[in-house]
Amino acid sequence: MTIFASYSIKGGVGKTALAVNLAYALREDGHRTLLIDLDPQCAAAYYFRIKPAAKFKFKEGPKLAGRLRRNIRESDYPGLDVLPSNMAYRNFDIMLDRLKKSRKQLRSILAPLAEEYDSVVLDCPPNLTLLSENIFRVADHLLVPVIPTPLSERTLEQLYQFFKEKKLPPNRIRPFFSMAQKSNRLHREFMAQLRLDYPVFLDTVIPHSVHIERMGQRRRPALDYAPGLAATQAYRKLCLEILKG
Repeated sequence: MTIFASYSIKGGVGKTALAVNLAYALREDGHRTLLIDLDPQCAAAYYFRIKPAAKFKFKEGPKLAGRLRRNIRESDYPGLDVLPSNMAYRNFDIMLDRLKKSRKQLRSILAPLAEEYDSVVLDCPPNLTLLSENIFRVADHLLVPVIPTPLSERTLEQLYQFFKEKKLPPNRIRPFFSMAQKSNRLHREFMAQLRLDYPVFLDTVIPHSVHIERMGQRRRPALDYAPGLAATQAYRKLCLEILKG
């Protein structure tokens, strides 16, 4: 089972749009896929017309994984399931902090899913917390959307610094440009410079597009309702680039 995490310290960079369309693309590629919404806003599940998870208490013990798994729902797309979040997920860090080996608990929670799924996509909240560190330790690919602006560059630097301090493998970080505008001179200049500073940037660029922004209205992956557009095809291209390594 391969775990993909859509993550950024900064919000509003296209993180959830990536998670939703990546999960859809993986399913199209034949992967038994589970999209896990870890953000209390429950936006990823919303895009699939799935209600927030049933309320439950984050209690210690091995039954936590079972309680989470009972909330898994089938989507409208066979082969793609969704584990929605709810507002109680804002307490995820408090729950983790009470457990032994608190920085590795997510791995034990996700491990049993390998029997049912080939790929797991995590839509992560935009912060740097104990849950984030769990995600960093379990994800095979930490996909980081970067808008080509100074603030996004700063958060990418902070992420690499955190990995260095915690002695985490930096090769798991897979940054790519998101919501990019080729007509914007600032964007072009930042993309050129950041590729020099961080040669690990993926080749695929996700452009800014109103068709992707309409996901909130249509409540479907953009790859489903606008599959032929260059902006949405970029998600499929990104998926293939990641899978090829």
